[in-house]
Amino acid sequence: MSTFVASVLVFGLLIFIHELGHFLLARRAGIPVKEFALGFGPVLVSARRRETVYSWRLFPLGGFVRMVGLGPEDQDDARGFNRQPVGRRFMVIAAGPAMNFILATVLFALVFAVYGMATAESTAIGEVLDGYPAAEAGLRPGDRVLAIDGTPVRQWTDLVVTVQQHQGVPLAFLIERQGREITLTVTPAEHPQRPGQGFIGLSPQVVVRRLDPLSALYRGVSHTGRIALLWAHSLGMLLRGQGTAEVAGPVGIIGMIGEQARQGLANLIWLAAVLSANLGFINLLPIPALDGSRLVFLAVEGVRGRPMDPEKENFIHLVGFALLILLILLVTYRDIQRLSAPGL
Repeated sequence: MSTFVASVLVFGLLIFIHELGHFLLARRAGIPVKEFALGFGPVLVSARRRETVYSWRLFPLGGFVRMVGLGPEDQDDARGFNRQPVGRRFMVIAAGPAMNFILATVLFALVFAVYGMATAESTAIGEVLDGYPAAEAGLRPGDRVLAIDGTPVRQWTDLVVTVQQHQGVPLAFLIERQGREITLTVTPAEHPQRPGQGFIGLSPQVVVRRLDPLSALYRGVSHTGRIALLWAHSLGMLLRGQGTAEVAGPVGIIGMIGEQARQGLANLIWLAAVLSANLGFINLLPIPALDGSRLVFLAVEGVRGRPMDPEKENFIHLVGFALLILLILLVTYRDIQRLSAPGL
């Protein structure tokens, strides 16, 4: 039950915030909104306020904001979405992903301000991973790295940068262990997830400190940006054939939400922030039926000076939506197979 409740809350929050972005910008632009819906399928609960119907539907895997001017029956309404300038329509569409990035920033900042942020305040080693160069060279938890190849190491990032830049090159680590100085030779291996970067299998001793609101917000922005860049990097590697797609469908995500909920509220908020940033990035991809493809059509319209044929555009979005649903079903099937497979 806790997994179900946590999943409904997380999915509901991400979808609500995304659609709220479209809704608020549409209202600000003077575009009437016929319906603000959470979920798809049959309506479970609905209420009308002025000209908008607010509904909660059966399948909670999405939502929509139905604006005047998007359907064939109201193409001539001067207030409709289709009658607005290109720039205004662009802002309305982009507001959904933007709200997901804002939500991710706020959730990350909340974790940093309330629960704290783990930081490495020294060059002391916290964990040594078995089977990697650091363990093979004899480094131990509690050792403090003083210098690498004669260059002083004053903070943990100095160590990280040096190791990353010297894959396959032997490095002389000067460490302090129980009051004695020892020199050990470590040869960085290739990073398991970042080709071309060195990796030795170390993590620092960390101290958890709560950040003030301004610092927490700054860290929230940087973490959200980092996740978006990581997605872009992973996508680029995948397109170049240098990586594999590890995609989780709704069942897999529900499993992750349940696991993080059992680990504590901070972990659940952190996962919600990561999922929100992911949702914002994915929606900006030029895939039919997603916001990114609509932004591409608007950009083309801005360059050409005239819109694309609405029937052709709607057909492309319809085909894209069908393929997206098929992909979700396939990934969900794989998730179920993975969960039901016997342990190795």
